[in-house]
Amino acid sequence: MSKRILMIIDGLPGGGAEKVVLTLSRGLIERGHRVSLFSLRTVCDYSIPQGLDYQVIKDRCKKPWRKLTELNRRAAGLDRAISEAEQTGGAFDLVVSHLHKTDRIVSRSRVLDADKTWFCLHGVFSASYLGHRKGFSRWFKKYKTRCVYQNRNLIGVSQYVMDDLKSAFLVSPKRERVISNPFDFDVIEQLSLQPCSMEGKEYLIHVGRFHQTKRHDRLLRAYAQSGLSAPLLLIGQGNPEITAKIKGLVADLGIEDRVIFKGFMANPYPYIRQAKILIVSSDSEGFGNVLVEALICHSPVVSTRCPGGPTSILTGDLARGLADMSAASLAATLREVWSNPPAVNALDLQAYSIDTVCQQYLDLINSD
Repeated sequence: MSKRILMIIDGLPGGGAEKVVLTLSRGLIERGHRVSLFSLRTVCDYSIPQGLDYQVIKDRCKKPWRKLTELNRRAAGLDRAISEAEQTGGAFDLVVSHLHKTDRIVSRSRVLDADKTWFCLHGVFSASYLGHRKGFSRWFKKYKTRCVYQNRNLIGVSQYVMDDLKSAFLVSPKRERVISNPFDFDVIEQLSLQPCSMEGKEYLIHVGRFHQTKRHDRLLRAYAQSGLSAPLLLIGQGNPEITAKIKGLVADLGIEDRVIFKGFMANPYPYIRQAKILIVSSDSEGFGNVLVEALICHSPVVSTRCPGGPTSILTGDLARGLADMSAASLAATLREVWSNPPAVNALDLQAYSIDTVCQQYLDLINSD
C-alpha cells in the first residue's frame, strides 16, 4: 500500500547527507510511494529525482532582528506549507527531518504529529558542536541540543552517532533506530563505468568537502610521509580561505607536482573506481558514505579510526585499512594497503542496499 512521506532538510548543497536524502527519496518513489521534499534554502547542487514533490520554503524576513525570531518564524512558515500539502494530498504517514539546523526548526512545529515525526542524526554531535566550546557556552549548547531531541523519535546513521547524542547530551529518545545510509548499487556501478581521464594510471583519491573535520592537513602530511610517488587526487571544494590553506600546505610539503585538485564532481565514481586506494582522513564521520561507495566500486579503502561509522563498515580483512588518528599511522597504513590490498570484489554489502534501507524506513510507520 502506497505511503505518503515527507523529508525536510536545510538546503541541498553538495554534501553526503543531502545525497542520502535524495537517494532515499528516489528509492521510495520507485517503490510506489509518494514523497515530498521540503528544503529550507534555495541552494541545490544535485538533480531532483523524477516524481519528487520538491518545494523550497523560503524565509523572506529582512528585518534587523530576524536572527532572534528565526526558528519560530521558520517553523511557522514550514507549518503553513505542511498544512497546505496535507489539505491537497492527504496526511503524511512519515516525516523525517535531516540535519541539526532543520531539526531545530521542525522541533518547533505545531502541526506535525510527534509520533509520525523522526529526526535523522547524520553526524557525531559532540565532535561537531562541543569540541571547541568551554564553560557556559558548552553547557548552553548541550542544553539547547537536549531540548530539540529529548523524548523524540531518533534515527542514527550509525550506532556511534546515536550513542554519542545520548551520552554527551543526556538525551533519552522516545524511540530509536539505527538505519544505515542507502546506496543504489546499480546506479553507482553504471556511473562508475563512465569515462575517466585517469584510467590506466595508479593514483590515490580523497573525496570530500574542504572542511576542518575532513582533516586535509592530516591527509597531505600522511601522503607526503608515505613515500608513495603515485598522484593524490582531491575531489571536493570549500570556501576560499580553507582552499588557500590546503594549497599552501601542499606547497610547504613540496608535493605540488603530485597533488591534483579536481574540484566538486557530481559523478566522482569513475575516479573512485580507477583509484588504487580511497582515503578518509577525518576527525569524525557520522557514517562514511564514500567508504561504502568505494567498496561498491571495488576500490580498497584506508580510513582513520575516527568516531562514527568507519569502524562498523571496515570489518574483517577490511579492518587492515583502519589507521590511528595521526599522520604517521595513516602513512603507514597507506603503505601497507598499497602493497597488500584486501580483496574487495566479493563483499556482502546488502545491509547498505536501497531495498534494505527503504524497507527499514517504511517499518517506522506504525512502529511501537
